[in-house]
Amino acid sequence: MRLRVARHTDNLEAVVAFYRDVVGFPEVGRFADHAGYDGVILDVPGTQTHVEFTTGGGLDAAPPHPENLLVLYFDDVTSRDALAARIGQEPVRPENPYWEQHALTFADPDGCQLVLAGPDA
Repeated sequence: MRLRVARHTDNLEAVVAFYRDVVGFPEVGRFADHAGYDGVILDVPGTQTHVEFTTGGGLDAAPPHPENLLVLYFDDVTSRDALAARIGQEPVRPENPYWEQHALTFADPDGCQLVLAGPDA
């Protein structure tokens, strides 16, 4: 079994650049005008999981909800902190206090939260 998580965005190229170029998810597919939708598929290395971002279809993206999170778990704090440094922005305060105590949380270009959890989470 494999998993693909899909999210609609109004900022396709900025969101893809963030997750591909900064976070490090390789681009494995791209499509244009599939029934009015454009999209990009990114691989989450080592997980058999893809993240797909779409735009179009005559739909605007929903505003981000503070509890819709993409959580990445790291085996060591050094790897987590290296990604946090590449993101190059101040962490945001998550709604859930658990993540504030056990992780670093960042906003992507849509304002959705990316949580970087260390091995103790």
